[in-house]
Amino acid sequence: MPLPKLPTKPAALLSPIDYPKADKSKIVKPFVVPAEIAPEKAASLPDLRQRAPAPPVTSAKVRELKPAKPAALKPKSQASRVADKGGLTKLFVLDTNVLMHDPSSLFRFEEHDVYLPMMTLEELDDHKKGMSEVARNARQVSRSLDALVGNMNGASIEDGIPLSKLGNKDAKGRLFFQTKLQNISLPEGLPVGKADNQILGVVRALEAQFPGRAIVLVSKDINMRIKACAMGLPAEEYFNDHVLEDTDLLYSGILQLPDDFWNKHGKGIESWQENKNGTGYTFYRLTGPLVPSMLMNQFVFMEPKNGEPAFYGQVRQINGKTAVLQTLRDYAHTKSNVWGITARNREQNFALNLLMNPECDFVTLLGQAGTGKTLLALAAGLAQVLETKLYNEIIVTRVTVPVGEDIGFLPGTEEEKMSPWMGAFDDNLEVLNKSDSDGGEWGRAATQDLIRSRIKIKSLNFMRGRTFVNKFLIIDEAQNLTPKQMKTLVTRAGPGTKIICLGNIAQIDTPYLTEGSSGLTYVVDRFKGWAHSGHVTLARGERSRLADHASEVL
Repeated sequence: MPLPKLPTKPAALLSPIDYPKADKSKIVKPFVVPAEIAPEKAASLPDLRQRAPAPPVTSAKVRELKPAKPAALKPKSQASRVADKGGLTKLFVLDTNVLMHDPSSLFRFEEHDVYLPMMTLEELDDHKKGMSEVARNARQVSRSLDALVGNMNGASIEDGIPLSKLGNKDAKGRLFFQTKLQNISLPEGLPVGKADNQILGVVRALEAQFPGRAIVLVSKDINMRIKACAMGLPAEEYFNDHVLEDTDLLYSGILQLPDDFWNKHGKGIESWQENKNGTGYTFYRLTGPLVPSMLMNQFVFMEPKNGEPAFYGQVRQINGKTAVLQTLRDYAHTKSNVWGITARNREQNFALNLLMNPECDFVTLLGQAGTGKTLLALAAGLAQVLETKLYNEIIVTRVTVPVGEDIGFLPGTEEEKMSPWMGAFDDNLEVLNKSDSDGGEWGRAATQDLIRSRIKIKSLNFMRGRTFVNKFLIIDEAQNLTPKQMKTLVTRAGPGTKIICLGNIAQIDTPYLTEGSSGLTYVVDRFKGWAHSGHVTLARGERSRLADHASEVL
């Protein structure tokens, strides 16, 4: 079906109160778990009590640009499964790395109890010195434990301290300390003096002391869990820091419409045209079954194979089963180039529509190497700083995590120290500067000096307490940021500031982060659906045929 014709009568965007109200008498069918993951795998579903819940799988997920695979099921110990079937509470023995990774992990186990061996407290004391993230987390855990133990005597500590004492209502269990010297028996060959082996011995002693209780070791250390399994002890990983169970379910920002979309949603459709920033846009107000699965600022497209024209749009309003779709500006055309750069594929066109939209304050771009994330962001920043003067400066920052061995301290000022980390921006500036062929060598040199005067390179170490006003802030390699660091950066935005986060979650260099716990995954999941943010996953590489082939086969 071709696109509906435009009426001559103009219309306007409705306010939320003008939309028709839903009929409460109609019964909405509940969501049904897909058959491929329902009955036979129900027993091995992940433990939701230890981690953030994954978003439900909807029909729209299947139509996403990248087909989503079923979520990877996390292994659960036999003791946990038996306790879950019987409705019994568990006793989780925490390893030190769990507390140093998430200082609030003490209060993340809901109705279950938490046990801290003395060796865990000893290791916390060893790591509390310094200014690193691990040292700060260790000090925070110590302060929480001090507040919990306050006004408690020896007998009450043995009976357990309520974890809800500090106001954490979700933590309904109790905290136990190792108050007595237990008879620790380890297999021959394991050194008794090692901290990990001492904790494993405590778990074995607790199983002997409480034969009817589910005792589970929680550790982020893979080798520790392997040793526990070899000794026949139940051990699990700490999953509460994971935003998603499977990163294939991460929001892509793009929804492919089915071929019969206009047939099902074309009844009573309204359309009109508006002019924004010198560009004419067409709006469609429609109602249909696919609308509830859409999100604000999500891109939708339909490319019919029967020769009909393709449709590319963006969701601008949602109210129940009614949505307003807006057509896009075609940045693939030479007349719509951004600082000499045109979109080479569909996803780059979507990204430029977000980057050039002044109403979109927060943009996240994901993609593999060579998809054009940095080039698009830098071109959009230069166009809006030097041409439209919407922002007065471009600020570039990134995480200084080396891929190989560190080469030591770097000399010079803050910008000189950061310059080796900004080689990617220098390469892209060279590409953008070559596009200006009218002024000759002198003109290009003058343009390059002007560009560099409006770009400031800052380090993440000095961001605390700053406020950026009317700035175009680019955060490169954002996949190496923790959720806490990401929050620190995003909250630096003042009036008129736009923040762009770039990264590839498949290239995480920080040893303590995974694809599911990265700060970039965190903000993509938390900001989806907000009216002033947008996200696009760039799918196709455009750097060179060599780079594209290397990304596929290496």
